[in-house]
Parts: sequence; structure tokens; C-alpha cells
Amino acid sequence: MSKDELFAKNDRITKDFDFGEDTAAVFDDMLGRSVPFYSEIQRMISEIAADFAVEGTNVYDLGCSTCNTFLELDPVLPKSVKFVGVDSSPAMLQRGREKLAQSGFTRDYEMALADLNHSFQVTNASVVIMNLVLMFVRPLHRLPLISGIANGINDGGCLLLVEKTVSKDPKLNRLFIQHYYSFKERQGYSELEIAKKREALENVLIPYRLEEDRDLLLQSGFSECEVFFRWYNFCGLVAVK
Repeated sequence: MSKDELFAKNDRITKDFDFGEDTAAVFDDMLGRSVPFYSEIQRMISEIAADFAVEGTNVYDLGCSTCNTFLELDPVLPKSVKFVGVDSSPAMLQRGREKLAQSGFTRDYEMALADLNHSFQVTNASVVIMNLVLMFVRPLHRLPLISGIANGINDGGCLLLVEKTVSKDPKLNRLFIQHYYSFKERQGYSELEIAKKREALENVLIPYRLEEDRDLLLQSGFSECEVFFRWYNFCGLVAVK
């Protein structure tokens, strides 16, 4: 696994964050060092997915990146469940395919190149996963996207949504962000790297408040919505149709 040093250089101009080849090459390291309790979130997703997955249906991972979630889900879901991975980055999909091949992955699966800012059809789904993905979709497109996902989920199915959020209270929001940066420093990121990545994400990652994400899910056609994970501004929601 290559180490994430994308923002270690003190370049004068910081480009917007993207999910191209350079990011894909270090993405697994980036996830482990940038997402608090990443392994536990993955374990919880697989646990809840196993509660809702139904034989003969599809499980979607929207924004599947390098397919870590597929490997986590495979041992706990019925073999008749088909996995569908969707990502907007060809580099991520390629690395995902390579990872699955190297692991001896034998389950029926499909990989699709698609931008979630545009329409994407979900069909015969018992579980849809969006792990730190919706925050990268432009706000204008979020309601149509989630409504379409809800329409494609079978009754009794669920959407597992993990997001970075903002707090209603400005003081608490600043405190939570500072604690997050302290976490990243403990993972070996320098102040320069943290600052440059923050700048690169400024116009790319647009978080909602937790209440806004919950309202979006309920407005889109889900009947129940509960928080299953929270660490400061990182929140996991399960929405049931």
C-alpha cells in the first residue's frame, strides 16, 4: 500500500481534490489515516447490510472506489446476492478490479462507471451503500439522486449513508473540526498537508448538517432513519424503505 503524500509538497497553487490516478494509488492509506474508525465503520456497514440483504437481489456500493466494502461484505452475505459497484473514477474502478482478482473474489459482480451528479438507475436492490460519497455530489443533485435510489430499493431494504457533516452551533463545529485535525496529526499528517487538503476540498466536499441529511432521506421516500455511528462530525445513517 502506497503512502498518502499528495499534499506534502509546499506548492504555491493547490488544485481541487479529485479521484484520479494519483489519488487512487494512495487511497487505501488515505482512508485508514483520514477517516476515524474506518475499519469499524466498514464492519458496521457489513453487519447491517447482512440484516437487510435478500437472496436474489442486488447490493450497490455507490462510490465504491477500490472495493474495500465488497471484500468486507462477501463473507457475510448470501452468495446469490449480486454486488454492483459504481464510481466516477476509471482509476478507482481499475484498482478495485485488480484488488478483487488478487483476493480470489468469485461472487457475481458488476462495475459501472457513472457520475452520481447525473441520473443513475438502481434496480432490485435490498441494500445501497454510500460511504463518504454524497458530500461530493453537488447539492442541487442530491434530492433527485436519493429519490431515485429509494425508488430502486425493494420494500424493506435500506440505504446506508456515511457522511461528514457540519454542526448547527458554530463553536461546536470549530471544536469538532479541530479535534478531527488533531486526529489526522496523530496519523502522521503534517499541518501543511492538513491545510492544503482542506483548501483542495473547499469547493469539492460540501457537507450538510445531520438534520438536513435526515430530512433528505425521509423526503426521498424512506420511512425510517436512524444514526448508527457518530464521531464528532462523521455520521452514519441507516434509512429503511
